[in-house]
Amino acid sequence: MPTLPREQPEPSRADLHMARRMAESFGTDAQRYDQARPGYPDALVARIVAGSPGSEVLDVGCGTGIAARQFQAAGCAVLGIEPDERMAKFARARGLQVEVAPFEAWQQAGRRFDAVVAAQSWHWVDPVAGAVKAARALRPDGRLAIFGHVYEPPAEVADPFAAAYRRVVPDSPFSNQPARRTLDMYQAGYAKFADAIRQTERFNDPEQWRFDWERSYTRDQWLELLPTTGGLTQLSPDKTADILDAVGAAIDSMGGRFTMLYTTLATTAVRADAS
Repeated sequence: MPTLPREQPEPSRADLHMARRMAESFGTDAQRYDQARPGYPDALVARIVAGSPGSEVLDVGCGTGIAARQFQAAGCAVLGIEPDERMAKFARARGLQVEVAPFEAWQQAGRRFDAVVAAQSWHWVDPVAGAVKAARALRPDGRLAIFGHVYEPPAEVADPFAAAYRRVVPDSPFSNQPARRTLDMYQAGYAKFADAIRQTERFNDPEQWRFDWERSYTRDQWLELLPTTGGLTQLSPDKTADILDAVGAAIDSMGGRFTMLYTTLATTAVRADAS
């Protein structure tokens, strides 16, 4: 669907990290974002923690702290970096230490971490400069872990959404995207993250991880999540409502709920040198 893929690595948009207005639009309703967005597989968090030399974690683009709180629950001390003050304020209220800055401009001040993670956020970071900075922030054998969800609703939901979006916002770049995308397209984006990491020559060869899971959504739950996605965060309320009405009618015709098949992909690498 047109909104969700833009929050994933997109092979045709190597300059996505420069789209600062879009990157910083998700704080429009931080509370809704935090409540509606899914967390990450516990197995992924456990694997990152087990594969890192210690428990100090730097969370790049931490948003409201969804992933950060999972790492805290796993026994980690987490520092969040977030460019949007609204998101940072919400995360702080939930017990996370956050510094406000784009990662490229963040001041490390000599601090080192055992893991640098980026949950659904690395595509807003310059891929090579970000990897170099992550290497500097890591202790010897520290791990960089970039991960995010692939979530494409079933065609019965995605197609009406795409049609409504094209009708309501015909000039948007999202309107030219297919209603649904294949997993291969997302995997290609994570492979490009790996290529950028290799370019730095600061890490061992990256690994690709995959976690498959599913979640059931009611009509109201899905309509709560949709406005937090990239294609809708900058729309006027009347346009958003028009699109949500079309999607809601489609879910109603399915009995009021549907099951989403999720895949969480990760590109991860361990810092190569011991200096």
